[in-house]
Amino acid sequence: MSHTLQMIAAFAAMLFAGAALYVNVAEHPARMALETRSAAQQWAPSYKRATLMQAPLALLSLPSGATAWLLGANILWLAAALLIGSVMPYTLLVVMPVNHRIPEPDRDLSSVETRELLQKWARLHGVRTALSLFASVIDVWQLGGNGVT
Repeated sequence: MSHTLQMIAAFAAMLFAGAALYVNVAEHPARMALETRSAAQQWAPSYKRATLMQAPLALLSLPSGATAWLLGANILWLAAALLIGSVMPYTLLVVMPVNHRIPEPDRDLSSVETRELLQKWARLHGVRTALSLFASVIDVWQLGGNGVT
């Protein structure tokens, strides 16, 4: 049972990290090559779709890793679970205020402020990417024989 939970935790964390990394290195830079209005218009539906994929992955990896630890796996499973789990409160407390400002009804989507908000969002999303990558590295290292029970 513990090994199955470890596999689930690692797989979900890696999928989350891969998607987050893709956004940081491919999607958002391409979006920012557009003029600001188009970039902001593209950002909104893209973010909504990504949330539908990434939130469940974090919600799957966190309890899987934590439960594996409770069942006797190495403490690093808990550490990785907490790292991927920290993405959720970070998103709600730090990223969401920016998310809500970008599509404000009275916002000039062509403005310098909108472009700055999109750039700020990318930096904040980079933290989510780093947290999920660290969690994934720990999980994969543990699966490599350094903590599998």
